[in-house]
Amino acid sequence: QVQLAESGGGSVQAGGSLRLSCVASGRSVSNYAIAWFRQAPGKERDYVASVDWNGSKVDYENNVKGRFTISRDHGKNTVFLQLAGLKPEDTAVYYCAARSLWATRIAAEYAFWGQGTQVTVSS
Repeated sequence: QVQLAESGGGSVQAGGSLRLSCVASGRSVSNYAIAWFRQAPGKERDYVASVDWNGSKVDYENNVKGRFTISRDHGKNTVFLQLAGLKPEDTAVYYCAARSLWATRIAAEYAFWGQGTQVTVSS
């Protein structure tokens, strides 16, 4: 079983930056793809970014491409999401999720989820 815990959220002004962390416990996630999703109030959970199990491929949703960066540290069992150039429309709860080997953009295909971390961007 994999447990995921997000941290690093907060409140920033537009144009600011944050670094989110997703720490895995219970077992190594070295053979798991990790994705970030976000959910704004009253909206569906949307895909943000992902990294495959070996880091060979990273992928970003178009609205965050060039502003967000996903990376992973196998030694620390941690995946990071660097947020830069934040906009008010980035306000949401951000979740990390894990699935075996290869990432997809479909939330239902991820077996393990964290509890989320709130990101609030003011204009």
